[in-house]
Amino acid sequence: MRTSTARRAGLAALTASALLAGGCSAGGGDAAADGEVSVVAGFYPLEWAAARVGGERVAVSSLTPAGAEAHDLELTPRDVAAVGEADLLVYLAGFQPALDEAAASEAGESAWDAGQAADLVEGAAHEHEGEGEGEEHAEEEHEGEAHAEDAVDPHFWLDPTRLAAVGDALADRLADLDPDGAATYEENAAALRADLEALDAEIRSGLATCAVDTLVTSHDAFGYLAERYGLEVVGISGLSPSQEPSPAGLAEIADLVQDRGITTVYTETLVDPAVAETVAQEAGVQTAVLDPLEGLTDESAGEDYLQVMRTNLGTLQEGQDCS
Repeated sequence: MRTSTARRAGLAALTASALLAGGCSAGGGDAAADGEVSVVAGFYPLEWAAARVGGERVAVSSLTPAGAEAHDLELTPRDVAAVGEADLLVYLAGFQPALDEAAASEAGESAWDAGQAADLVEGAAHEHEGEGEGEEHAEEEHEGEAHAEDAVDPHFWLDPTRLAAVGDALADRLADLDPDGAATYEENAAALRADLEALDAEIRSGLATCAVDTLVTSHDAFGYLAERYGLEVVGISGLSPSQEPSPAGLAEIADLVQDRGITTVYTETLVDPAVAETVAQEAGVQTAVLDPLEGLTDESAGEDYLQVMRTNLGTLQEGQDCS
């Protein structure tokens, strides 16, 4: 739907060059059929929401291949071309630096930052007052880097109500591009919201009576979930799984696990479990897999966002002793 002939020609040449070099990735996806709005999403939750809201009027692809860690996205020339050609780029500013660069240089007005609708907060906003141990841990873990408590937490989709808000805003954005589909987008967003609000009610009920209210996870991805459902999260690594904890930090978390009667340390899909397993072994507790839903793989415990989130609920009910 974008009409710059020169821009399309340049991007087409870049894409052709990439294909000849054999440098294409799983991102980019198939071209949209005539009349469809082409949407390129940064990673899985945005792809899923866009497909639900867009329905048959939209062709959606993801730049993050299945099984890849979304934080570490690197774009091929073909991916960059797809960003420039898309009618709409749905991304999360600050979450995938390579995509931020492509959005600025290639997407122009077609770039849409989902974080604006998700009402993102700083990492510190998730912390409970009076939880001194958690605050000390946060300071120590990110020594020498920008403090995680001052960084914006991008993982909004683990609060279903925030993902619903993104779906509503996405319907408006798609309607701007495709006015004839406005009613369809509104109806699809309403159906998405109904599903997410039902999920929210299930999680709220399922976690209402947990004996243990502290989650210890591989990285600090579950702040929005914890905030929504009255829990506290302690991430062994920071907001990015690439932030490595110090030996002193690991020992502190192991002590916290014992002091608070925590019985489960959560590893994650797409993240090396070694550090979390070390903490669990040191504290003498078990591990369980909690999925931050940054991407799906063949090993994911469900075929879509809703199924995986319900699996997460069951995992948390057992791990947090929710009778």
